[in-house]
Amino acid sequence: MMLIDEAGVPDAALPVTEFTAHLRLGTGFSAETLQEPVLRSFLRAAIAAIEARTAKALVRRVFALTVQDWAARDAHPLPVAPVTGLVSLGFRDRAGTETASGLDVVWLAEEAHRPVLRAAGGALPAIPREQSAVLRFEAGYAAAWGELPADLGQAVLLLAAHYYEYRDATSLGGGCMPFGVTSLIERYRALRLHAGAGR
Repeated sequence: MMLIDEAGVPDAALPVTEFTAHLRLGTGFSAETLQEPVLRSFLRAAIAAIEARTAKALVRRVFALTVQDWAARDAHPLPVAPVTGLVSLGFRDRAGTETASGLDVVWLAEEAHRPVLRAAGGALPAIPREQSAVLRFEAGYAAAWGELPADLGQAVLLLAAHYYEYRDATSLGGGCMPFGVTSLIERYRALRLHAGAGR
């Protein structure tokens, strides 16, 4: 299975003005200086880290999921939420050629943490031998930054500021994330249930 963010977060969706105010840079940095690209890079890093930690897309965009086998005959969980709509379904051969398939054979079972692609009939379409299914779907909480849940927006600003403040540090551990950020994003993380009776 492989998930690709086909477009990435557009520059227009990045809260550079809000981040500048958060850092209290005031008028010390103008839009014409090198500072704005630097701030955008920290915002992108913070968004990517929070999305990876929560398995949630913050800014709405299109993803492409490639699979060789469905997880089950009639259903396949999607690795990112919230999914706002299915875009296309097709099959890709070893040469990279894609053949479209209609979306009428599948439907989206929405769920806060783990949306599922389900078969409209008895089974998901069979994946031909030596081919992969390619599902494109749109996911994300908001198209514009101002529409994002307030706690997620604040978490991004806090984490980006942390990256900015410690941009010269070389000894931070892997996955380092300030407590304030983890507490803000905690409710967006999927609950991990352990296997076994009585758990």
